[in-house]
This record gives sequence, C-alpha cells and structure tokens, in this order.
Amino acid sequence: MSLLVKAELMRIFIGEGDRHGHLPLYEAIVLEARKQGLAGATVLHGIMGFGAKSHLHTAKILRLSEDLPIIIEIVDTPEHIETFLNTVDRMMNDGMVTIEEAKVKVYRASNEQKV
Repeated sequence: MSLLVKAELMRIFIGEGDRHGHLPLYEAIVLEARKQGLAGATVLHGIMGFGAKSHLHTAKILRLSEDLPIIIEIVDTPEHIETFLNTVDRMMNDGMVTIEEAKVKVYRASNEQKV
C-alpha cells in the first residue's frame, strides 16, 4: 500500500566540526528530532564544499579538512517542520537551513506475510 502526502523537506547545512554542548551538532539535531517525534532524519557527509566565508573544505588526500560539509535532511508535515525550526534556531551558530515543499509517497507493508 502507498499513500501520497504533502510534506516539507528541511535541509540543514553545517560543518562536521560544529558542536552543540558536548555533542557534534548533527548528532544533537538528529537526537532532538527523534525526541520530538519527527518522521525521520538522515545525515549526509559531504566530500567537498564551501560556505559563506568561501573557505573550501575537501576530503582530498593533499588537503585534509577537519570540517567537511554535513547536510541533515528531515521530511515531515509543514507544522512539524515549522515547530522543529524553532529548535534548530536555538542550536545553530553557523550554517544554513532550507525548507521546500515536497510530495511524498509513503510505502507501507501490508499485514500479509510473504511466502
């Protein structure tokens, strides 16, 4: 069974070295999203990027960076995303957040067991 729903996609762009308290910021954000009951979150580790200061971060062997790009993607209802944005605002010092409309097709396994 599948269901098409209207949702929002939140992308949080931060650096690998960003922290919130004693945790890496990406970990703190994902744990908080789980605590608040959001549908799910995925952390993507970039191999190259730059931000507002145009400082290049890369995983190339000749230029080892300790602050590679991190993107956290969260998809949920517009209401849940808006509420969680307030939480993210309190956690971040540097970075960027984008929010866009998304059509989501959700797949759910039926109760029938497959042989």
